[in-house]
Amino acid sequence: MKLPHHLSIKNGHLHLNGLDCVALAQQYGTPLYVTSEDRVCEQFRSYQKALSSRYPKVRVLFAAKANGNLAVIRALADLGAGADVFSSGELHLALDAGMQPEKLLFNGSSKAPADLRLAVEKGVKVSVDSLDELYQLDAAAKAAGKTVEIAFRVNPALEVPTHPKIATGLATSKFGIPHKEIPAAYRKALSCKHIQPVGIHCHIGSQILDVEPFARAAEVMVRIAKELTEMGVRLEFIDLGGGLGIPYHHDTDPAPTPEDYAAKVIPIFKAGVEACGITPELWVEPGRSLVADSTLLLTRVNSTKEAHRRFANVDAGFNLLIRPAMYDAYHEVIVANRADASLTTEYTVTGPICETGDILAHDRKLPGLVAGDIIAVLDTGAYGFAMSSQYNSRPRCPEVLVRGDTASLMRRQETIRDITATMECPPWQR
Repeated sequence: MKLPHHLSIKNGHLHLNGLDCVALAQQYGTPLYVTSEDRVCEQFRSYQKALSSRYPKVRVLFAAKANGNLAVIRALADLGAGADVFSSGELHLALDAGMQPEKLLFNGSSKAPADLRLAVEKGVKVSVDSLDELYQLDAAAKAAGKTVEIAFRVNPALEVPTHPKIATGLATSKFGIPHKEIPAAYRKALSCKHIQPVGIHCHIGSQILDVEPFARAAEVMVRIAKELTEMGVRLEFIDLGGGLGIPYHHDTDPAPTPEDYAAKVIPIFKAGVEACGITPELWVEPGRSLVADSTLLLTRVNSTKEAHRRFANVDAGFNLLIRPAMYDAYHEVIVANRADASLTTEYTVTGPICETGDILAHDRKLPGLVAGDIIAVLDTGAYGFAMSSQYNSRPRCPEVLVRGDTASLMRRQETIRDITATMECPPWQR
């Protein structure tokens, strides 16, 4: 199996950043998420270099929904990143991590009144998803005596090669305004007294392993930008969203890089904005491709069982990594304490959750397993802990951040008290 350079095998053990994953599991317990800060920063710099070497005005916004740990967001903030936030919670996280309000974009198709008021209060740009939302935002800005800067989210009606549940630019998607209706939406925005349209935004989907769809999206966006410019809209930025995928199947998936993305998209973007006579900032919103392969989920084998197939029962389930159950997603798995052993036996790796679908990996060739072995589930830094839950009243596991050869907790393990902390006793039960 091909491993990214921050992962290695030494003395039979899997290492991340040169640190022994088995030793980390012993120190912090399992299940355990372990993240390489160095890898996250490396991926961000790859985007920044690939884009800015081709176009001078670039802003990279981290898709905060992919990984909401403050330490991860703080590391990106220190490099100058902004964030695409999808809730008031994510907005607060980004600000707490040190990101400036002008580097944030509040996205989402169903913002509550409190969300709109918070965006106005903090001076954060809003990606508006409907005319109803536009008028509510205008009213919120009026009440606060402020003007709010916006973009509209465009639905470009593009088919993309990814899972239907994460294809967000389809004509049938819940996100955005149909591209043919966008000019009329901007005319309405220009008539609002407390709204200033300054950008345009789209996002076509996630885990896309071909750069061609991004080029087609750029073509749609610069074509609309020309019409908006002629209408009198002064576009300060064009946001092409995120969605570049990673090779979850390490040996077979294509692996487009930020360099591949930039080489395909920037020429179209540059030609389009030059035709408009404008020089807006180019915004992009990578999430998965920044953080996914930075992280391992370490999980202990509780027992093995032979039934209609061999099962390896581990202590992490879809309460901690729901992607396999939700999307039939594939993650590579390695036995961390015998990472160089021969792959002799086929196992299905299952979690402790009371659901038949609690399977992390189907039918994988691994060394013969025994209770106590440590399995590493790879590429879990995006939509891993971020989508976790306390189902079956299981406290969520700790997260460890590694920088260089130093490891530290960036989230402690939850306790049963954390699960019950928000629960109240009705008066008739006292």
